[in-house]
Formats: sequence, C-alpha cells, structure tokens
Amino acid sequence: MNSLLSEPDPRSNFQGKPCYLARGAGMKIVIRNHGAALAEDFEEISTERLERLSRFSVPIERIYVDVRHEVNPRFGKHSHRVTVTSHGSGPLLRADGSGFNDLAAFDEAVTAIELQLRKRHERSKEIDRTTLRKFRAKGA
Repeated sequence: MNSLLSEPDPRSNFQGKPCYLARGAGMKIVIRNHGAALAEDFEEISTERLERLSRFSVPIERIYVDVRHEVNPRFGKHSHRVTVTSHGSGPLLRADGSGFNDLAAFDEAVTAIELQLRKRHERSKEIDRTTLRKFRAKGA
C-alpha cells in the first residue's frame, strides 16, 4: 500500500465497502470502492491529481471519490463510474465520469471538477475593465 494512504478506515465505511484515506495539500481524500478491485496505482495517481486542485485557491477540506464497477456487459466501455464530490468552506462541487477502466473514468470526473474550479476562480478575481487610454488620461 502507498505511504500516502492509511489502512481502510473502519469508522467511515459506506455500507461496509473499503474506504481509503489520504492527506494531501491540506485536504482529506476519501476513496470508496464499490464492486471490483481498483488498479494498483489508482490511489497514488488520484491523490497526485487531486492535490493539483489546490492551485485554484478555492478552499476544499474533503474530497470523496466513489468508484463503481458494473458487471453488466451491456455497459461496455462505460462499465466504470467515478463520482468526485468536494466539501469545505468553498462551493460544493460534484462531477461524474464513466470509462472503460477506473482511471479513465476518474480522469473524466476530475477534468469536470477542474473546469468548475477554474470557473469559480475566474469569478473571484478582481477584473478592472478600464482601458489603458483612460488610465493614461488620469495620470497626465
């Protein structure tokens, strides 16, 4: 098991399913698996990718990652579903992704979360719409 992750946490199990905790960049990352086993490096890759979300300066305290695997063959290339939900003093963000494996579904979900965070980050910026011409007129 990765050094970033602890053993399954018995207190926060969801319906007896495995739950892994990780701490990174001031946020708590909880990974829940429903169905088949995760890829060997899923915890490490997901922790690295979610730590990069702190660059948007939007406060996030906890991120829950739910990984589900459908055994029905009719789902085909969308048999793995990942839901990423963030909690904290900032906005509540949620995104779903589906793919042929758990990493592809996770990438789709995190891309959607990044777009939501970028949108929040851009809205929070102070944008001064004065033109350079008006600025020079005031200075002269």
